[in-house]
Amino acid sequence: MAEVIVVTSGKGGVGKTTTSAAFGTGLAQRGKRTVVIDFDVGLRNLDLIMGVERRVVFDIVNVIQGEAKLNQALIRDKRVDTLAILPASQTRDKDALTKDGVRQIIEELSRDFDYILCDSPAGIEKGAMLALYFADQALIVTNPEVSSVRDSDRILGVLQSRSRRAEEKLGRVKEHLLVTRYDPARVERGEMLKLEDVQEILAIPLLGVVPESESVLRASNTGTPVILDAESIAGQAYKDAVDRFLGEDVPHRFLEPERKGLFRRLFGGRAA
Repeated sequence: MAEVIVVTSGKGGVGKTTTSAAFGTGLAQRGKRTVVIDFDVGLRNLDLIMGVERRVVFDIVNVIQGEAKLNQALIRDKRVDTLAILPASQTRDKDALTKDGVRQIIEELSRDFDYILCDSPAGIEKGAMLALYFADQALIVTNPEVSSVRDSDRILGVLQSRSRRAEEKLGRVKEHLLVTRYDPARVERGEMLKLEDVQEILAIPLLGVVPESESVLRASNTGTPVILDAESIAGQAYKDAVDRFLGEDVPHRFLEPERKGLFRRLFGGRAA
């Protein structure tokens, strides 16, 4: 059986879809058969970030409503052959998703994949609840700011009370903390929460810290998961997080402000 991982946070704009694309690609690069499902019906973005928007013919709603078979809707990645994407519908309503329909899709995908990543929409409405309902593990994506951390804390409560594991008393959903858009210089100036404060509030194991980087926007605009950019500090941070998830002992990086030399202080320079 595949492991079902939800990528969630509660708050919008924290990097859930960027994380789903990067983390799913990273697992696939390690030889894990991985599929990423976009649950954001009506506002899909995963296909854009994965660079497959022109290849979308059918979507998750078509499959649930019997208008297409699952293998017709799955899009195989051309860069990593163990990776696939199941896009969301751009025109339907979130009510088109049903628990039984999602269950059938996950059961069918479990026969062919090692990991199923569920890219959750923001909030706790129907699409988000279905994205987390079947989860075995959860990547809690948060920015180092009070509102983001508060919403993530709320999602943790939902995971442990309203998921399938909670309802069927199968044990806790295993939670991992991923802090995104982390800027050590701003933390040092008191403009962002310290990593230690985020960890203390959420009290779940830290999987990774992804630094603020222009490469994330650049990768999104070109339809390339940022983890494929080996020169990017964000890409390197996502690779580290995947390695830790798979059991490797990898030290955390990019936690301290970069100390610029005289040349860079005079002529500037930004993180890649």
